[in-house]
Amino acid sequence: MSASPGPAPRTGPQPMADSAAPSPAGDPADLMGHVGRSWTWIMGSAVATLVPGILSLVWPDATLHVLAVLFGLYLLVTGGFRFVAVFAREEHGERLPGLFSAVLYVLAGVLCLRHPLQTVAALSLIVGIVWLVSGVLTLYTGLATKDLPHRGVVLCVAVLGIVAGIVVLALPTESARALTRLLGLWLVLLGLAEAAVALAWRAALRKPSRR
Repeated sequence: MSASPGPAPRTGPQPMADSAAPSPAGDPADLMGHVGRSWTWIMGSAVATLVPGILSLVWPDATLHVLAVLFGLYLLVTGGFRFVAVFAREEHGERLPGLFSAVLYVLAGVLCLRHPLQTVAALSLIVGIVWLVSGVLTLYTGLATKDLPHRGVVLCVAVLGIVAGIVVLALPTESARALTRLLGLWLVLLGLAEAAVALAWRAALRKPSRR
């Protein structure tokens, strides 16, 4: 799960001037915050989720080794997207859940790539835990950030991630083929949900302020 748009500006959705303001030169945190607030960055995260999901569905006979590498790369890339999105948050206290989620994705990705010949149960456990914890953190962010535009969409993505994690952890998969179909289906659903978040964020940024 990769929906991490960050909160809206404190006074509600602002015109594009806020998101297009140049970042101070030489400040990497401000630069990454500027990138993380872009709806195209969120859409990029959605594409990074959709691609491995589609590959898994159209290539169900992939070996466990290939599946572990594919999901390891997905987790690493998504962790990178989430890390940059952390800097889009206004308050430092709001960055902790996102940072924890990003680190979790990266560590899980490294684990998949370092031990690609693990069992089906081990791969299910890794992906299920990542989705479950990430969904809970996204749900917390959605509930705690009162001025988040289209909060309902973000909450739906969080719930979807939690359900995905529970399903992957609860349903026994005895073969790589069954696991491939299951994970591929959830990746596609999560990717589509994240794309909806990106489009909602774009609409919020383009909506003029009314005072």
